[in-house]
Amino acid sequence: MHIHILGICGTFMGSLALLARELGYKVTGSDANVYPPMSTQLEAQGIELMEGYQAEHLQPAPDLVVVGNAMSRGNPAVEYVLDQGLHYVSGPQWLCEHVLQDKWVLAIAGTHGKTTTTSMLTWILEYAGMEPGYLIGGVPKNFEVSARLGGSPFFVIEADEYDTAFFDKRSKFVHYRPRTVVLNNLEYDHADIFPDLAAIQRQFHHLIRTIPANGQIILSDAEPALDDVLSMGCWSPVVKASLDPSSKQTDTPWHVELVAEDGSAFNIYLEGEFQGCVRWGQTGQHSVSNGLMAIIAARHVGVLPKHAIDALCQFGGVKRRMEKIGEVAGVTVYDDFAHHPTAIETTLAGLRASVGKQPIVAVIEPRSNTMRLGAHRALLAESAAIADQVIWYQPAGMGWSLDDVIEGHPHQQVCESIDSIVQQCTGLPSGTQVVVMSNGGFAGIHQKILNALAN
Repeated sequence: MHIHILGICGTFMGSLALLARELGYKVTGSDANVYPPMSTQLEAQGIELMEGYQAEHLQPAPDLVVVGNAMSRGNPAVEYVLDQGLHYVSGPQWLCEHVLQDKWVLAIAGTHGKTTTTSMLTWILEYAGMEPGYLIGGVPKNFEVSARLGGSPFFVIEADEYDTAFFDKRSKFVHYRPRTVVLNNLEYDHADIFPDLAAIQRQFHHLIRTIPANGQIILSDAEPALDDVLSMGCWSPVVKASLDPSSKQTDTPWHVELVAEDGSAFNIYLEGEFQGCVRWGQTGQHSVSNGLMAIIAARHVGVLPKHAIDALCQFGGVKRRMEKIGEVAGVTVYDDFAHHPTAIETTLAGLRASVGKQPIVAVIEPRSNTMRLGAHRALLAESAAIADQVIWYQPAGMGWSLDDVIEGHPHQQVCESIDSIVQQCTGLPSGTQVVVMSNGGFAGIHQKILNALAN
């Protein structure tokens, strides 16, 4: 059976392609933006990638077209599928029908940390010998690929609240029917899809409606937006955790205690009893929270906290999540996926706690649909204020100026040229930490900066 995937280089659709290939299907795909790491991962698996959305890509007709949620009416490939009456389906629906049936699904949802927490939980179950299936919206370093079927009933999935397809405007995660759910956090995002936070909360409520009574919902005790979701109706046990050390005396069963200020080491407590210490290469309060959530979720399927802690001590991280790309002349360059003011702030705060007074330069492309629409522009400058220097990239056609955003922030500037940004990074002193933040390829600026530093 031949499956052709429209939007195959998206993190979700690329992972779905790997699962289809593992099931024995012939898999091909089209995308307008073919770039690493997903493109290289797919090509390594022998999946044919086609640039653009041409009708010719669908000739001869595949048995099934799986349509990514980035596809819309007017897209040449979409119009061809509809005109020719080709059999098509959304990615989440295909996944539900062909992979997730009869699985114990562990889903990670929330505005931030989904990819990393999913990678952590998958690695914990793998370390425990449970051979989980998984689909991760990124490339985890502890595994060779971003998705696999696995060898057990357990399947870990990154549960995105973005819409399913142009013909199905429900959130993707409504299709997954999980038994264990982590709700990391909830803020307003996806301004191109949701008019306000309440609309996103409604979708999270739909997710809650699918969790069985013998399932489990895991969340922080400091997320009022999620408390509002649960107040709409909840039929499953809820387990709450806290990052506040003072919570030892409260009813919150799980909490952490920082051993290192930057989050690179922290103790885990359950019902006030010490479970162990995580010492790893991750930094930031957000990483600590992600790790704690993964430990709790793993316990729901039988992994002891001690074993989960041991696993996290060997967690390698995820590509494009504060991934060290290289170091030249004492200047270190990182690649990070941050696409929201909160993600920018927490990531930079974790780096600051780690490197102390060493200079931090943040190079940021507001590339996500929400960023480009300007939904968070009032928060952008302050979110990066902890950096010593911030260079914002003004992409063509954004419709509003970043110059207005940085007014009153003398250490922040706007550039309209990739080459100009690279040039500004050439004279940085040894010890400088350069963090490149974008949820796209950013024209390969990371390597361009390293090359310029080398010359």
